[in-house]
Amino acid sequence: MLHKLSSPQKPVQPAKKPVRKRSPKSPFSSTEALRKIRIAGFVMGLVEIVLIAVTAILYLYNIPAGFVENMNPWYWMLFVAIIAAIDLLFLWFAVAKMTKIRHRSDLDAASVIGNDVQEAYKFGEIGLAVTDDQGTVIWTNSFFRERSLDLLDQNIFDWEPKLKSFNDANLPSDFRVDFDCGGFFFSARYLPDAKLFIFRDLTDYHTIETTSEAQRLVIGFLMIDNYDEKFERSEEGNSDVLTNVRQAIIEYGKDHDICLRRYRSDSYFLVCHYSALDQIIKDDFSILKKVRQAGEGQNFVPTLSIGIAYGMDIVNRLSEMATNALNIAMSRGGDQAVVAKVGDELQFFGGKTPSIENTNRVQFRSLADSVISLIRNAPLVIVSGHTRMDMDAFGACLGIYAICQHVGKPCRIVYDMKETEMKTRSAIQSVFGKNFEKMSISPSEAAERVRSSTLFVVVDVGVPENVMGKLALEKAAKVVVIDHHRPGDKTILKPILNHTDSSASSTCEIIAEMLHYANGPRIEVSPTIATFMLSGMFLDTNFFKSQSTGARTFEAAEILKGYGADNIAADGYLKDEFEEYAYIAMLSSTVKTPEMGVVYCCASDDDKPIDDVTISKLANYYMNAKGVNASFAIGRISAKAVKISGRSDGTINVQYLLEKLGGGGHFTMAAAVLTDITPSAAADRLEDVLKNHLDQARAANVPEGGI
Repeated sequence: MLHKLSSPQKPVQPAKKPVRKRSPKSPFSSTEALRKIRIAGFVMGLVEIVLIAVTAILYLYNIPAGFVENMNPWYWMLFVAIIAAIDLLFLWFAVAKMTKIRHRSDLDAASVIGNDVQEAYKFGEIGLAVTDDQGTVIWTNSFFRERSLDLLDQNIFDWEPKLKSFNDANLPSDFRVDFDCGGFFFSARYLPDAKLFIFRDLTDYHTIETTSEAQRLVIGFLMIDNYDEKFERSEEGNSDVLTNVRQAIIEYGKDHDICLRRYRSDSYFLVCHYSALDQIIKDDFSILKKVRQAGEGQNFVPTLSIGIAYGMDIVNRLSEMATNALNIAMSRGGDQAVVAKVGDELQFFGGKTPSIENTNRVQFRSLADSVISLIRNAPLVIVSGHTRMDMDAFGACLGIYAICQHVGKPCRIVYDMKETEMKTRSAIQSVFGKNFEKMSISPSEAAERVRSSTLFVVVDVGVPENVMGKLALEKAAKVVVIDHHRPGDKTILKPILNHTDSSASSTCEIIAEMLHYANGPRIEVSPTIATFMLSGMFLDTNFFKSQSTGARTFEAAEILKGYGADNIAADGYLKDEFEEYAYIAMLSSTVKTPEMGVVYCCASDDDKPIDDVTISKLANYYMNAKGVNASFAIGRISAKAVKISGRSDGTINVQYLLEKLGGGGHFTMAAAVLTDITPSAAADRLEDVLKNHLDQARAANVPEGGI
């Protein structure tokens, strides 16, 4: 079948859009119209003044003759009425003109942005404001007048102070500001090329968000510290104190709209909204102080540990976070609250009392048996201390090594000579020599040898970034943490066993207790290992002179002496070289007293890096002086790192202060390492922290002058 061929057609040309010419009476002419009205008003006023002056002169000189006699009062009243009528007509005209212009600006908005777009702007509650070069608003849509906000002929930057930031020429193109004004919540952006401000009314969304945030679920746990020891097993009973503590807890819950339920003799479960938690945070968890006051006049101070979580409405997840926060509060020594928000860093409140010494030998035995059981089931054990490994970290590594030898499992100590403190490195080389190569493993090799069944033991450190075998830690599936520092917001995630005892003076003390209290045959430890562990205790207790030294510290030292520890050799490992001793004496001349009872010394910015143990000794040195409650030493430990070491007599929480600089440690012994900074700049930052946070760091319930 034949089809008729159609003739070729010309391509269809797109229709040209008509070019919209701006009429003389555009919505952008309100300023020009106002200017003309002002000129006309001035001219009219000037004409009226001249007319009145001429009439007065004619009346005064009776020109022409008989002018005064012919001007009766009715003529004067008519004259005044005519002038008043002209003024009223001019005023009516001016108001009608401006009203017409404003009305036309609304009608012409459709011609400027299009009918559909205008409707979209109204639906989306979007306002537009065009300004001239000086920032004066020359046109707006109906967005502002609907909200009784008139911006025409006003300087936009005077309307809301936050809008002044748009004058900055270095702002990114997507910069915006959010602000409250006149009961509304706006979001604003500025297009400088068009001199156009775009506003969006977010009042409803802001109200919903604020209300939703205030009603978010908060879950927490509250625990009375050392309940068994202070209340149940106490011969005195302390029933009155316990009653006061529980009454303070219940009243605090009622006052702050918190639902409290006791699920154990020493523990409470709490549920509330975020609005209640916000008030508690602003109140700085005064319940901690009220519980301490409940024990006034007694021979001990009752304290609480609180863990709280919020940020999502998944109950199981919040419960897990709250439990972890409670564990951190307890491991930091109690008497504090830890608040965890999903996706955010932990917040710490309280912590104004030193950790109470733990003398529970059942717990020591349980820890030892748990660690030994994990070691028995592991084909390989790798143990690591922290970077810049000191004698306490190395002694603890040796203690774990001795346990592995007792069980018959291979063990390797992560060792990097460059990341080991100088005195520890010197002692290792002089005592072990090349034999230490059989006991150690490099960080890179440790990462290669880690398998899913490998047991990775971390000692004397709880921050992942500070572990010497960091890469191996990231790959390890079975991790054990044994530490004596108060944990911060950065901790090793989900270890199969985490024993952080901040009441212990050193990690070597914890390991010595494990060796002694473990069930089964006696664990044999060589005198060499015992000596290194004793040296680690010497270091962290400043030869038993620090506030963290307790009865269990001397018991641990006795255990190590029973294994043949040589205290003279242990002391020798920590002795200074003559140059170091002279350097310490030289730095003592730089001591400053920024606050009463607080001193610090700072090395010169030009000084070469010094050993970090030397900095710790400087901090210890000033604690020997009367009247010194806290001391700090600042010095460069590498080309890019500066260390601040802090010590206290127990009246000031130096850990709380140095946490503000990214560090941590103990109530009376702490440190922080700052990178890409000079010692003098680090000293300035320390002074700022002392100025702003020293009052909060002062311990509660201690006599003046120290402990």
